[in-house]
Amino acid sequence: MTPPPANSTPAQAESEDFQWYRAAPSLPEVFRSIAVPAVAGRFWRKMGAFAGPGYLIAVGYVDPGNWATDLAGGAKYGYALLSVIVLSNFLAIFLQTLSLRLGIASGRDLAQLCRDRFSLPIAVGLWISCELAIIACDLAEVIGAAIALELLFGMPLILGVLLTALDVFLVLWLQGRGFRYVEALVITLLCIIGGCFAVELTMAQPQLREIAASVLPSRRIITNPGMLYLAIGILGATVMPHNLYLHSSIVQSRGFAPTERGKGEAIRFCTIDTVTALIAAMLINAAILILAATINRAGYTEMSEIQDAYRLLTPLLGGLASLLFGVALLVSGQMSALTGTLAGQIIMEGFLRWRVSPVMRRLATRALALLPAVGIIAVFGEGATGPLLVLSQVVLSLQLSFAVVPLIMFTSDSKLMGKFVNPRWMQAVGSSVAVGVTVINGWLVWQVIF
Repeated sequence: MTPPPANSTPAQAESEDFQWYRAAPSLPEVFRSIAVPAVAGRFWRKMGAFAGPGYLIAVGYVDPGNWATDLAGGAKYGYALLSVIVLSNFLAIFLQTLSLRLGIASGRDLAQLCRDRFSLPIAVGLWISCELAIIACDLAEVIGAAIALELLFGMPLILGVLLTALDVFLVLWLQGRGFRYVEALVITLLCIIGGCFAVELTMAQPQLREIAASVLPSRRIITNPGMLYLAIGILGATVMPHNLYLHSSIVQSRGFAPTERGKGEAIRFCTIDTVTALIAAMLINAAILILAATINRAGYTEMSEIQDAYRLLTPLLGGLASLLFGVALLVSGQMSALTGTLAGQIIMEGFLRWRVSPVMRRLATRALALLPAVGIIAVFGEGATGPLLVLSQVVLSLQLSFAVVPLIMFTSDSKLMGKFVNPRWMQAVGSSVAVGVTVINGWLVWQVIF
């Protein structure tokens, strides 16, 4: 059936032409494709069936944009911004849990519900916000992977940026093999990144007492404009707007029973999966900042580029530390491309009711990220990559409110969520988060303009 135009009236929305969309599941090629054991009492078998979506989401929390903000924060302010990483990660766990609850309880993803429930102008505005977030995220992935290729193989930065477009074929090959292959690869690559930093931290021997003290937030983060800017960048790098859309879709890849009991079980196991994966991501981000703080303690307080960290690790910790750093960075950049493609597909199908092949979707997104990256490097040189990475994460943070507000609205709707609607305390926390993020971002825009 031919898809109806996106600007159709509400009356047309209920016509027969729209039934294809109303019935269409999110990511139809993998919808309910992963079997869930029906036998009760087999905790670990069921946990294995539900494990995976949380780790796909965790990829966005350790991409090169996170590296840039964590390294800049650690190199300039030592352990002081460690508390921001911890708080941002707990915020991410809360929001991602709401996202998975929405997808499982309603059977719709966040993008589909925004298109169903909001007027066309609002839906289009939200879609544009999502696309900006994906482009900002993809920009960080492009630059991060290109920097890794330069550091490991001496490849010119612009050439490395252009070569990152080839990851389209990796994405397509994995999607053709099955969704479990995508999840298995992501978990393996996350383990590689975690292993690299575990070795580096062992070599660095950080100050554990100072680290423990830095977990609690400091007033300086608010009063110091430089620290606040980096803190907002860390928030934007940690809580990815498009991850909220992605998570509400990929949890529907599990074939759980569409009953209240089946949905409750799915929410429970997916929540365990998400909390475990995001805590692992938090530890990796903390390790990046602690490693940068080690460089700070050695007297290097200005480290504006990822390349600076790579070069300084050799005299401080030895050549192995630099090699592991470069490998982890390359893995991080390539791994993030997988989830970026899936998120883009979900957002475009949900908001525009327009199904595009993954090839075209990936090429379009990557082209929009390549143009500014190549242009800025060509004009300002390699020294511009660090500030550009941090800026991309601030842009992500500015888009966050446009995803959080609809998420809180939908998960607090008893008609949509049924017995899985947010209890009052979650509604209060969610509303506070939405207001807080909006106020902080508004303050940032005010500072930039005036």
